[in-house]
Amino acid sequence: MRQLRWQILVVLLTLVVVGVLLLTQQPIGPTQIFPQPTQGGVYSEGLVGSLGRLNPLLDWNNPADRDVNRLLFSGLIRFDERGLPQPDLAESWGVNEEGTIYNFTLKSNAVWHDGEPVTSDDILFTIDMLKGNGSLMPQDIKELWDKIEVKKLNDKNLKFTIPEPFAPFLDYVTFGVLPKHILDGLPPEGLVTTDFNINPIGSGPYQFDHLILNQGQITGVVLTSFESYYGEAPFIPQVVFQYYPTSAAAFDAYNQGEVLAISHVSNDVLDEALASPNLSIYTSRMPQISMVLLNLNNPEVSFLQEPNVRRALLLGINRQRMISTLLKGQAIIADGPVFPGSWAYYDGIEHLNYDPERAVTILKAEGYLIPAAGGTVRAKEGQALEFTMLHPDDELHTQFALNMQASWALIGVQVNLEPVPYDRMVFDYLGPRTYQAALVDLNLARSPDPDPYPFWHQAEATGGQNYSQWDNRTASEYLEQARVNTDFSVRTRLYRNFQVVFADELPALLLYYPVYSFGVDAQVLGVQVGPLFDKSDRFSEMSEWYLVTRRSLETLPLATQSP
Repeated sequence: MRQLRWQILVVLLTLVVVGVLLLTQQPIGPTQIFPQPTQGGVYSEGLVGSLGRLNPLLDWNNPADRDVNRLLFSGLIRFDERGLPQPDLAESWGVNEEGTIYNFTLKSNAVWHDGEPVTSDDILFTIDMLKGNGSLMPQDIKELWDKIEVKKLNDKNLKFTIPEPFAPFLDYVTFGVLPKHILDGLPPEGLVTTDFNINPIGSGPYQFDHLILNQGQITGVVLTSFESYYGEAPFIPQVVFQYYPTSAAAFDAYNQGEVLAISHVSNDVLDEALASPNLSIYTSRMPQISMVLLNLNNPEVSFLQEPNVRRALLLGINRQRMISTLLKGQAIIADGPVFPGSWAYYDGIEHLNYDPERAVTILKAEGYLIPAAGGTVRAKEGQALEFTMLHPDDELHTQFALNMQASWALIGVQVNLEPVPYDRMVFDYLGPRTYQAALVDLNLARSPDPDPYPFWHQAEATGGQNYSQWDNRTASEYLEQARVNTDFSVRTRLYRNFQVVFADELPALLLYYPVYSFGVDAQVLGVQVGPLFDKSDRFSEMSEWYLVTRRSLETLPLATQSP
């Protein structure tokens, strides 16, 4: 009898344990198959342009070369889509409290495509070549490096000393580094003609494999993934670039199955590309602002000195319609001098939409009325709202100028148009300040740091690039402080304050930020792109692109209802 009671107790305890387990465990559901990216496949792209030299010190004016070099070479640092510095060859860096000394430590596992280690000597060598006559870097960059002392501390550590605090300095250490052990002894002027330019050795995620030749002409280049790359290994082991003269030719090659992607989808093929069932179009903001500069210190048009008049002029421009009709929607309305998406951009500023009625109300409140004796141009105390606007003499800028002229006429402002060649606009009109208004494009490519100082600080109004001659002490102080402070949180606040003042004063009429579009076949997965500081930035996260997947089994818990 005692033995029977013991067996009953064991059964009861077992039932209790099973019950507890059933209450605490999730029900088991069906097994599902999830695709996971894996290595494999060949990515082929129709690259608009032609091969010049696969050398990062020689590609400044050749976007097609920069696209390839972006995968072949590395810089000390790189910038993410928000314009924040990220490690590249340098695993870390620091700056002293005064902002005049930058110390960099190179990654211990960074090696060249031939297996040799990347060292401080390579950085010093590249800077010397960058400053030389053979480099195609802009003169202002060469002059900046002439003022910087670079000292090797050891094989993996360097010290940069700049003459005065300059927060945008990190923009200038993104140059592609060259291997000293390959090019040592080459005079700077020999950089242009060396065979290295068509058989390069870099330290990037891909290495040069071979050129594609057709009847003696270079028509493409083949890259393969570098197994010893210090960063994240790419999923795609081979990249093939095929060169085409135009977007239309590259798009035709895509339709013929020759390539999987198009480096640039221009407006002339945009509609066809959007209609292509398997082509995904990626669009991103470019580092450029189109605007109407106003000469705020020209007595012939003294009314331009009045902020409310400038506000009325901006309200009188139908920017969205021009973007839609003239640019096929390939632009974003510009509200400030700092690019949206940047760490320094402030989204709280006022966004002015087309509102001609409000524009007229503002002008009337300022005393500008249509003369009772007849006419269509508003005037105040005998001064008519009339000015001359220069514009580049190409078709697109002419169409924008004509549209603005017609829009302003509707609010009683007369604008006379004067087309001029773009190169003459700066030297003959903007530089000497002998203009009233000018339609221009401000290109800030390869400058992730916003640094609006050169264009809007009062010190640049004479002889500098502050062509509007905007003289606002408060705004200038914000720019001064932001330019010398290396704390991003402090700089963010300073630039926010600057943008608020700019939006209130409107020293120029900002029109739009253009966007860049490229096409990638739907079978290429993992493609993402943020704002661009250069067209080659579309490859910044290429390590995450993939063509081949493997199946991964995963068992999902069944959903349970709450009691």
